[in-house]
Amino acid sequence: MTPPIGNILERLISYTQKRHGVIASNIANSDTPDYKAKDIRFEDFLQGGGLPLMLTNEKDIDAVESGDASVHLDRSVPWKDGNNVEIDMEVAKMDENAMLYEAGIKLLGTEMAMYQTGLKSS
Repeated sequence: MTPPIGNILERLISYTQKRHGVIASNIANSDTPDYKAKDIRFEDFLQGGGLPLMLTNEKDIDAVESGDASVHLDRSVPWKDGNNVEIDMEVAKMDENAMLYEAGIKLLGTEMAMYQTGLKSS
């Protein structure tokens, strides 16, 4: 059985909020030596913490040791100081994430309006 669209949209909004914090942390640590950029893969977040992370290739990104299987370290080549944060990439991710959040909010609002219309007409 397919979950109601509202549940999916709520998870999408939750995902974008969590990802925003991770990206902001990357930007804040862009000058921290040996800091490794993190990100959240949407697929892993949607599956929830119930499924173990499976790496299919040794070059895949690893789960952060926080115990959250949806937050991953980026294994891209670091700068001289061991930090691998690229500000331009993080800002692009932040913009993409903001657009996804806005789309989720608008779709959830539309769904709520449809329910209200259905209730008024019955």
